[in-house]
Amino acid sequence: MTLSDSLVEKLADESAVVSIPSGFITRVEVMRIQSYARNPRRQENPEYERIKASIRAEGLDQPLVVTQEPGQSDYVLQAGGNTRLRILKELYQETGDDRFLRVDCLFKPWAHESQLLFAHLRENELRGSLPFIDKAHAVFEAKALLEAELLVDTLSQRQLEALFHERGFSLSHSMISKMGYAVHILWPVMPHALSAGLGRPQIEKIRSLERAALQIWQRRCLGDKPAFELVFTELCRRYDNADWDIQPLRSALENEIAEESEQSIQVIRLEMAAYLAGNSFVAIDSKADEFEDSSAAGLEKGENTPEPLLALPTAGVVNDSDELNGCKESDCIIYGAIESNSTTTVDTPSLSDKNEALSDIDSLRTRMWDCASVLAERNGLGDRVIPLANQGLGFLLCDVPGAQLTETLDEEMLGQVSSLWWQLAACSEVTVAPVETLIPHLNKDCVLYQALASQDAALLFGSVWTLDPGHIGSQLWQQLNEEDWLQLLEMMTLYRSIKRLALETGQALWASPEDKH
Repeated sequence: MTLSDSLVEKLADESAVVSIPSGFITRVEVMRIQSYARNPRRQENPEYERIKASIRAEGLDQPLVVTQEPGQSDYVLQAGGNTRLRILKELYQETGDDRFLRVDCLFKPWAHESQLLFAHLRENELRGSLPFIDKAHAVFEAKALLEAELLVDTLSQRQLEALFHERGFSLSHSMISKMGYAVHILWPVMPHALSAGLGRPQIEKIRSLERAALQIWQRRCLGDKPAFELVFTELCRRYDNADWDIQPLRSALENEIAEESEQSIQVIRLEMAAYLAGNSFVAIDSKADEFEDSSAAGLEKGENTPEPLLALPTAGVVNDSDELNGCKESDCIIYGAIESNSTTTVDTPSLSDKNEALSDIDSLRTRMWDCASVLAERNGLGDRVIPLANQGLGFLLCDVPGAQLTETLDEEMLGQVSSLWWQLAACSEVTVAPVETLIPHLNKDCVLYQALASQDAALLFGSVWTLDPGHIGSQLWQQLNEEDWLQLLEMMTLYRSIKRLALETGQALWASPEDKH
């Protein structure tokens, strides 16, 4: 289709207002084309330089789609093309080459402002890579335009969903809700993080964290919702940066709640973890002696009493050798035994050089400490584990769970924490290692030191709630969130790797104080 001579003449007149039939392709000076003011893409296109190089070499590969608002002489982009238009203008200014000055354009008639915005939204959606916050801003600009055009005060999320669908832009009402949260709640306090590419998954995590924290805030009667919102928004501002991570925000919220409620940070962390997992959390106010009484009562009801993990020194033979992984049987707290004539399949590499083996074991110990410290921290036991370099399994329990936990947690949560403590005890071999090697690392006033030094199993069992072993699955494995479960599995795997490597190379994991000199 070609334009008539008279229309061509009018087009050449930059001041003329021309009515162009829809669907015509015409050549237009790029200086007469304006970018769309409500362009959804607020951040620079990450492909900008690549697109510029392509246009410089090959020219524009497809026409720009333009429209013309009634009464205006210039054109405006009707559906995308903002990046390409900017590049064409830059290239013309840089080179003066006429092939960047006039370009083919497909003309479409003006309709409504909202139609223009939806056209740009659809174009960006097809091309992908539109940041979530840019898309969210555009959606709510479209909402305002539709409300103005339809002469209504406000449109519900479900009404918007239907109107968007009619205009070829599918968006669920739940997604509109998430976008509203990003635009109205987070954007004023976290612009740097959102502009840097914070996406829907992270925004969902922030929203879940806010809801969980608000539940704790209200349950503990720390103030009304506006008071909480002031705290939350201030912390969001504090941690707003391009390298945003949710953990500092979560930790800060937990600390604020702990201080306001005068509660242990470990308890608040457990409470937060419970709410984030969708579980209930009931705190109780019981004393340590009441806790011990309840534990004893539970055992009297018929619960199986586990075999003590502590054993007094004995002269019995456990192994053909008088040593078990470097520990004399007379010195050891017995947890289990390895038969010397058993066949063990070792899946770690064979290492003849013990120095090389030591290095490998040390790296495994480091990984073990990382797993144990993270797992303990997230479950209220962060102050109960310490690193143990060049010894044992890489970490050590330094005491039983604190009184603030045993006196505050409900039975279900206390069962989970106590079971996890025993898992950490097993992986650190606190009830297996030579006593003289362990106690220098412990405070003489702590329960664990006293239990080990006196070989008093009753003292330990009276201080740490010990579930029927058959309940560990339901009370611990099932209750742990996915992240903590995987951390526990990795810790167990590392334990096996360290033990097998030590067995293969003949290296003693536990050295007595005399061996170090």
